[in-house]
Amino acid sequence: MPGADADAFMRGIPADDARPCACCPGGDSGPAAAPGGSQLDACWLGHLYACEGLSTYQIAARTGADRQRVTRVLREAGVPLRPRGAGRLRPVRRPGHPALMRALYLDARLTSRQVAAILGLPERTVRDRLRRYGIKARSRGGWNREDRAAVPAGVLRLLYAELGMTAAEAGRRLGMSADEVLRAAHANGLPVRAGGAVPLPGPEPVELVLALYADPLIDAALTAHGIPRVPAAGRVSERFPEPVPLTTPLVKDLYWGCGAGLNHIELLTGQPAESIRGLMQRAGIPRRHPGGRTPFMRRWRAGQPQPGP
Repeated sequence: MPGADADAFMRGIPADDARPCACCPGGDSGPAAAPGGSQLDACWLGHLYACEGLSTYQIAARTGADRQRVTRVLREAGVPLRPRGAGRLRPVRRPGHPALMRALYLDARLTSRQVAAILGLPERTVRDRLRRYGIKARSRGGWNREDRAAVPAGVLRLLYAELGMTAAEAGRRLGMSADEVLRAAHANGLPVRAGGAVPLPGPEPVELVLALYADPLIDAALTAHGIPRVPAAGRVSERFPEPVPLTTPLVKDLYWGCGAGLNHIELLTGQPAESIRGLMQRAGIPRRHPGGRTPFMRRWRAGQPQPGP
């Protein structure tokens, strides 16, 4: 096949001003088999290489010939060979534009698995693209930090602090659990009353985050692990935009060495309590017997001034 015909093959990929491939009469999609039955016909190989975009490896597999022989026939026919791996047909990229990813993941609050199902991408690819586009991944677990119900500080202060409702009573009014009320109170810097089976008269209100930082054992553990002290204001996700990475020694020191509870460790690290529970299970850290106050709370209570007679 002369060089002019080779140019026709390459132009037949096609450009608007190109002549059709010699093996594609009338501009059709091409013959179903090699003309004349010869799998190594130069015209046929040129069609497979230029029009169908197959590599020399793929042509060799289809024709049953040696790849070096396919390459030699193409070169002798004057077909320009593409750089290795550079000229093959690329698959159509699946959707994953940054604006679309942000709309689905941040605005619609879908999980990476749900985004993957919508876009037809593997979940790992979705997470990789989120990181590439600078979209911060939400914390995982049953107690997702960003998705928790937000309670206005003024409403919470009225119900819990001024009207004296218990956390359970305020929660029934607000449609949430008592734990969520207490967590919201800690996040907004409201003093939390120390509870118990028997109400004790006269205790001062507790601001739990400040009490945690003031505890000598917890203070020593945070210093040993290089954990910063974050002011007790705002939600946990606002106090810790980047949660402190959890390690087995850190959790073991805070839980067993300092007697802190899971919610206490959350307030100190920004990690969801459910994630802390999961790390303890994986690391084989045993849990204390359920019920009653944590050692930290008993220690804090013992240091409070007792009411007068």
